[in-house]
Amino acid sequence: MIRGVRGATTVKQNDEKEIIEATEALLRKMIEENKIEADMVASVFISVTDDITAVFPAKAMRLIKGWKYVPVMCMQEIPVTSSLKRCIRVMMHVNTTIPQQDICHIYLEEAIKLRPDLNSVNQS
Repeated sequence: MIRGVRGATTVKQNDEKEIIEATEALLRKMIEENKIEADMVASVFISVTDDITAVFPAKAMRLIKGWKYVPVMCMQEIPVTSSLKRCIRVMMHVNTTIPQQDICHIYLEEAIKLRPDLNSVNQS
């Protein structure tokens, strides 16, 4: 079964270093919380709001040992007027036997506002 593992974070400014660091932290947390190994991953989509243009956040995945061959694609979110600014979203497609309700979706920084009901970090 392929399951989608969601995650999102925000950055304070459109800065290459900050974008890469925030994306790497998000990816590592998604991997850790869901016990994901690179060979379990079919693909990863990373989207950004239109105010993030300094770098492709997918570069962060290449900093994670063993993830060199995982297919990853960056894209831009639709520019909804009321959407969260400077937001990076990740959809990881993972081969797993974990039931849908047990997937840990990770939302960091201001992105916690997006889906507090799915954020495993905030649940007790």
